[in-house]
Amino acid sequence: MSLICFYHLTKRVKFVLALSLAFILIAVSVVYVDANSRIKPIYEIKTSEKVLALTFDISWGTTTPIPVLDLLKENGIKATFFLSGPWAQKYPEIPIRIANDGHEIGSHGQRHINLSTLDSSEIKQEIMLAHNILHEVTGHTPKLIRTPNGDYDDKVVTSANECGYQVIQWGTDSLDWKNPGVEAISNRVLTRAHPGDIILMHASDTCKQTVQALPTIIKGLKEQGYSFVTVSELMEMGEWSR
Repeated sequence: MSLICFYHLTKRVKFVLALSLAFILIAVSVVYVDANSRIKPIYEIKTSEKVLALTFDISWGTTTPIPVLDLLKENGIKATFFLSGPWAQKYPEIPIRIANDGHEIGSHGQRHINLSTLDSSEIKQEIMLAHNILHEVTGHTPKLIRTPNGDYDDKVVTSANECGYQVIQWGTDSLDWKNPGVEAISNRVLTRAHPGDIILMHASDTCKQTVQALPTIIKGLKEQGYSFVTVSELMEMGEWSR
């Protein structure tokens, strides 16, 4: 009798184990599919050419942008600037100069909030509010957006695409927004830069060390053999890495 009970218990254990394994496999499959179907922004461009894009986000102030523009002009570099709508509306003379200097105008959105907290219609409203301001101020029609705080999810990327935008992240973060020190900023960029890289920097007044670090970054990247293009130009040179 004990043998029979033991036999039945063993079958039950086998059934439970098999059922548990099935659930685990299903869960893993779902996670795998989700991870691979997630819609991602553009982080860098796959290319063997020693070319990269400097990018600058601006949302606050007027002290930092002008010296940054002066340095880029002195070195013959074209960059991509992601501008917030309210800032461009408040200080139109700077976005106009950015455009007149031949730099690419991108959007940094309207309110500096995480777009992933909004529904699709609200995301599109935020994007188009900034879009209309930037177009009115600069005469240019932005096609690239770096979302506030770099925040995104599938809904944000899809909504931006439906507004005619590509969402741009970065391959190398200078961390200038943390104000870690001029040497730390320049060293980080110079040791991490790579072909097809999109480098994140800022020209807002909250980033107090960008202007001091930029000459070393430009000089060092040139010595490494890099040339500088806008993000849109970079996107034409190779496959987008997401």
